[in-house]
Amino acid sequence: MKKKEQLKQIIRDFHLQGDFEVTKRDIEPPLDTKKIITLIGVRRCGKTSILYEMINRLTTTISKTKIFFLNFEDERLELTSDELDLLLQAFMELYPEQNLSECYFFFDEIQNVTGWEKFIRRVYDTISKNIYITGSNSKLLSSEIATSLRGRTLTFEVFPLSFTEYLRFKNIEVDLYSTKSKALIKHSLAKFLKNGGFPETLYLEESYANKTLQEYFNVLLYKDLCERYAITNTIALKFFLKRLLSSTTKQISINKIYNDLKASNIKIGKNTLYEFLEYSQNIHLALTLHRFDTSLVSQELGEKKIYTIDIGLNNAVEFRFSDNIGKSLENAVFLELKRKGYELYYHRDKSECDFLVAKNGTITEAIQVTYDMSEDETKAREIKGLVEACKKFNLPTGKIISYDSEESFFQDGIQIEVIPFYKQVCSVPERV
Repeated sequence: MKKKEQLKQIIRDFHLQGDFEVTKRDIEPPLDTKKIITLIGVRRCGKTSILYEMINRLTTTISKTKIFFLNFEDERLELTSDELDLLLQAFMELYPEQNLSECYFFFDEIQNVTGWEKFIRRVYDTISKNIYITGSNSKLLSSEIATSLRGRTLTFEVFPLSFTEYLRFKNIEVDLYSTKSKALIKHSLAKFLKNGGFPETLYLEESYANKTLQEYFNVLLYKDLCERYAITNTIALKFFLKRLLSSTTKQISINKIYNDLKASNIKIGKNTLYEFLEYSQNIHLALTLHRFDTSLVSQELGEKKIYTIDIGLNNAVEFRFSDNIGKSLENAVFLELKRKGYELYYHRDKSECDFLVAKNGTITEAIQVTYDMSEDETKAREIKGLVEACKKFNLPTGKIISYDSEESFFQDGIQIEVIPFYKQVCSVPERV
């Protein structure tokens, strides 16, 4: 079958489908900005479902035939940049009466086609302002957007499910004054901290969920890293990624990983390991948190901690959980703060504070995370780091997010609020 005819079939099949069955996410990209709406995020985090939800909203007011949707990961498509115009030709030949300026164009995982940005710019400049694209590689999208689509885009970062979204997908009502609801929420939190928030895994048995997450890891390894960046030393890369995941919530030491590889007779340069770290960030697997410093140069080049995009993925690849529930909780808090778009750092002087929230460069909140506050030694350590940060940045209050502890007290003139994670995220609306 010729490509254009095949495209017509794909387009027509889409138009003959009914509404998509999707659960609403907290993120709701706009439909009427006349900007190119870009969704970026790790593979399988739900970007396509968000497009489906947008399409459902549109079809309440316009005919579905005014909507063009194409997933560039469809195995039937192997388009080159020279063939992208076939998309428009196929659409126009199917619906010659359409006014294309009134049509909406959705391009899912478009970064799979080299040279896509010139095509998108042409569509935007000459055909329609209603364009929505997704991609799993932030570096690829951001660099090409910066050069070819500057001033024409609005970018939204998509994460796996937040805990409130997780509860919504599980049809669990949030009522913190209901004994039953509260019990279900706490039971769900234990599962969330173990299995994470990739939508596909929510309804699978635990063993299948783990296998699915391990498959995600392999796709990230071989397709998004090895294939995209032409990496041939897969042994070193796999070793690096597993060390990266095991370093979650801690400082990453490229030098130590280099020495461990060297001791195992695996040859790799330090610069290559730094590239691996950058690539891991580009595909949204790893996220970094910088230590706060008044010098921007020192801040960028200084110490940084590593967090991963999903705690379930982390646990599935590391093959352990019981010893790391505190790590999972801290990673979950980090992701909740990132979803809200906060400017984040960590503080370290004589003691450490997990998170500093900043607005326009000014620290506005200090947050510590600990799973259990029952041990005196743990409690004293967490309070010490929090009080030190509050005093340094002139904050009257500090917050400790725990698994289940709740109390309020003063320490050295600082008001300390201890609040369970589920109460913190369920009682405060998400901000998009």
